[in-house]
Amino acid sequence: MVSLTLPKRIADRDWIKEIEELSGENLFACYQCGKCSAGCPLAFAMDLLPHQVIRLLQLELVNEVLNSSAPWFCVGCLTCATRCPKGVDLAKVMEAIRTLLLREGKEERRPFPLPTEIMTEAPQQASVSAFRKLSL
Repeated sequence: MVSLTLPKRIADRDWIKEIEELSGENLFACYQCGKCSAGCPLAFAMDLLPHQVIRLLQLELVNEVLNSSAPWFCVGCLTCATRCPKGVDLAKVMEAIRTLLLREGKEERRPFPLPTEIMTEAPQQASVSAFRKLSL
């Protein structure tokens, strides 16, 4: 049996602590059932699935999450939160990640530009969600 030792990085732990504080969520409550990823309407477009984001944070692999486009794809529809048997609200976690990236001055990763005609016909919730992604 091979023993795997993960590197302990203080900076990564600080990021994880701050994500938990901002989101109000316990990342270690997730036991990787995958229901969040199975229900996510944008999982097909994400480079990391929602449950993978949580797992990488649990393993203190923060850079993989911060360099991912997954937090920018999350629309905050709360499907993940309603499906989670442990009550982890992944939309809050994704919002916390975006907030920290914006505070650090990291550039927003827009998955694709939206044409004006789509934005004028989009539901109001989509506009509010888009605005929240750009605010601190």
